[in-house]
Amino acid sequence: MTVNRVGLVVHGGRAEARTAAVAVRDWCAEHAVECTDIDVWQQGARHSARAEVDAAGDPDLIVTLGGDGTFLRGARLAAENDALVLGVDLGRVGFLTEVPAPAVRAALDAVREERITVESRMLLTMRASCRLEVPAQMEALMRYGRGPMLPPPRVRVDCAAGGDWGVALNVTALNDVVLEKLARDRQVSVAVYLAGRLLACYSADALLVATPTGSTAYSFAAGGPVVSPRAEALVFTPVAPHMVFNRSVVAAPDEPVALRVLERSGQAAVSIDGQLRGVLSPGDWIGVYAAPRRLKAVRLGPMDFYGRLRERMNLTDAPAALADGRAAPLWPVSSPRPADLAHLALPGAPDATADPPPGGTPPPPA
Repeated sequence: MTVNRVGLVVHGGRAEARTAAVAVRDWCAEHAVECTDIDVWQQGARHSARAEVDAAGDPDLIVTLGGDGTFLRGARLAAENDALVLGVDLGRVGFLTEVPAPAVRAALDAVREERITVESRMLLTMRASCRLEVPAQMEALMRYGRGPMLPPPRVRVDCAAGGDWGVALNVTALNDVVLEKLARDRQVSVAVYLAGRLLACYSADALLVATPTGSTAYSFAAGGPVVSPRAEALVFTPVAPHMVFNRSVVAAPDEPVALRVLERSGQAAVSIDGQLRGVLSPGDWIGVYAAPRRLKAVRLGPMDFYGRLRERMNLTDAPAALADGRAAPLWPVSSPRPADLAHLALPGAPDATADPPPGGTPPPPA
């Protein structure tokens, strides 16, 4: 593909990220490709994704240099501009980044020569009973130990607002949307609705809605299931609920999850991919559903999600499973299937643009 502009998102606190950034800038200079650093905290301020990509000249490729946190920042920008995103791996336990730092130039060559696969990832978006804002005193408190906060989410002008459906917010989440307690000594009380029906009222430290991509992040730490990133689903997970039912619920992509703060609850914070974006009071609510847009992630080869799961989580085999024989063999995903499995055809990557099957459910409205 033709790459005209590259946007760089760099973890400035890591020397190896700064070194890799030099390699990207050198490659761009050699190929007459414009390269701009974006998502830069200038004079202590943060900007919306739209403002940042506009300032960078609408890049068609976002390159992130860091771990999964840096990739999430780049994904927010790429989704806003429908650009490709390439994650260079400088993290420790992440699942999102793709390319080791020494191979960044080869990866850029592969993009330019179209020797890549574009993986489509599900995103979340939101409606809310009110605009999301962070009180000034809360911003000062949360700034301790963190960088500047993002501005309040904008309202989507392409969606009708009003009545029971609230305000359509121009936000996207690759990992999760989280509603969590503000007071250390008090849980939040929240009514949870799935597909418009009341599931239960929870008292918990937090409640979150994750994508399949985000199933290995906060949801996993809270006891949620691991879901293939190729799946289409919303994963609802309560965090330390004060009730017997503490399990996750996996909903279809056209079954939105709504969270309403109950009357006797304290205030609750709304975080989107780990970024605090607003505070809700009793009676306020948010609705989380599949976004109409998708993230386009660059892959240089087959995505070995389960091999990465085994590696990142340091999975070991049960001693009882190995007591009477040798360890199970490992096959790279790029190698031919063993002869005794040759009759099993692996499914192809799903086409997010394909029409639903007869009698199937169409994608949810924007």
